[in-house]
Amino acid sequence: MFACLFVPDFPVEALLCLEPELRTKSVAVLEGKPPLSRIIAMNDAARKAALEMSMTRMQAQLRAPEAVLRMRSPEQEASAHASLLDCGHAFSPRVEDTALDHIVIDVSGLDRLRGNLSQVADQIFQRVSSFGLHANLAFASNADAAVHAARGFNGITIIPAGREAEYLAQLPVDNLFPSPEMLETFDRWGVRTFKNLAVLPEISLSQRLGQEGLQLQRLARGAFARTLVPAEAPLTFQETMELEYPIDLLEPLAFILSRLLEHICLRLQARALATNALHLCLQLEDAEQGTGIFERDLQLPVPMLNAKLFLQLLHLDLKVHPPSAPIVKVRLSADPVRPRFAQGGLFIPISPEAERLELTLARSQGIVGEERVGTATVLDTHRPDPFRMERFEVTAPTQKVSAGFARAAQVAQRIFRPPISVGVQMSNNCPARLLCSVPNQPQGDVLACSGPWRTSGEWWSDQAWQHEEWDVAVREKENIALYRIYRDLADGRWFLAASYD
Repeated sequence: MFACLFVPDFPVEALLCLEPELRTKSVAVLEGKPPLSRIIAMNDAARKAALEMSMTRMQAQLRAPEAVLRMRSPEQEASAHASLLDCGHAFSPRVEDTALDHIVIDVSGLDRLRGNLSQVADQIFQRVSSFGLHANLAFASNADAAVHAARGFNGITIIPAGREAEYLAQLPVDNLFPSPEMLETFDRWGVRTFKNLAVLPEISLSQRLGQEGLQLQRLARGAFARTLVPAEAPLTFQETMELEYPIDLLEPLAFILSRLLEHICLRLQARALATNALHLCLQLEDAEQGTGIFERDLQLPVPMLNAKLFLQLLHLDLKVHPPSAPIVKVRLSADPVRPRFAQGGLFIPISPEAERLELTLARSQGIVGEERVGTATVLDTHRPDPFRMERFEVTAPTQKVSAGFARAAQVAQRIFRPPISVGVQMSNNCPARLLCSVPNQPQGDVLACSGPWRTSGEWWSDQAWQHEEWDVAVREKENIALYRIYRDLADGRWFLAASYD
């Protein structure tokens, strides 16, 4: 048994799922560069307002001044299509990505988990409605019959096995999507419906139209069976909204972010996932000058799935780091991860919830500053104030790799290279990359390092500090950097040790 979810007027539905207040209005979607942009999709209210396909914007405004006219957004359509896939995967692992406006789901055996076919249909229909999409749902014993029924009938349609031709009989032959030449032939023959095509003699049809005609006839009878091709698209949870007018206040932006977050959380929930990072990208009004992209990343200590909490965190972050110009486009994405499962205990003290603690820290950062909230981390130096404040993070324990002469001596297999003169790029007050002008000499990123910079007063930086007996000795040789490179044959990594001759 197969189910098909079809979204009529898909470009309009992709817009309305994020702006449901427009459903009571006449909405039309245009495509093309002005002034040649024309209507490619509209809702029922726009049809009642006498709008027609291929109308220009000027014609549509003259015909229906109250109509809402929007340009087509491929990003919003991609998000709506991803929502369809997430809805299908919430019920079955076998989902075929058939087209942008519909998907096919293999629901075989689902009745043992979720009840009879009518109950399964209600659950799927409620799920897709929760995403803000108005769709048609059809069930049939083969995939193509389900697709044609979903395209031809509104609401939920269940076709019993063996009665496909009876249910599909009154559908127009256009739903088979024949070639223009084939459609012209059907029109001359007076074939208007599936039933007209299904009752034609097979041999005579094959002699006149060939295999293409027989294929269309099998589809019209609902007798064509094929293998479902499951979709294996990567998990991407991103929502985009293009604004009709620029906004420069935080409150209307928070209203838009609330809708995007709710949609992302619904999609994550359908896949049984959570997120530990949110990425916000705002396109500003001066984007044409190359300075109109504003980005903020929100890192979470543990996987979460709470749209209200995410909104509060983004709101607090944007208060501290507001955009510099009015906003014309909002893009929000989330990194999918597995949810966090915490086991409580009777004799374990109650600790603050991670969600509340993160919100408290964000509020504290807004009051005292980001650089004053976090955990103290000891620096690799003998400076009198050897620590800095870093963000609270929950990370898995990692094995630290020591370097230098002691580490190099512990590994049995080494290739010793004589001292060579190289340059060093610094990052965060530590050597980060070796640069060598001699051909065929090793150079690259420093994975681990050890040397006298821990006690030498950081003579290479602009903020060097004195350290008793090391200061004079190092100052005399601050322009000399001789390094010995060791190659670890066991793991193929390079180790750096500073040497002063």
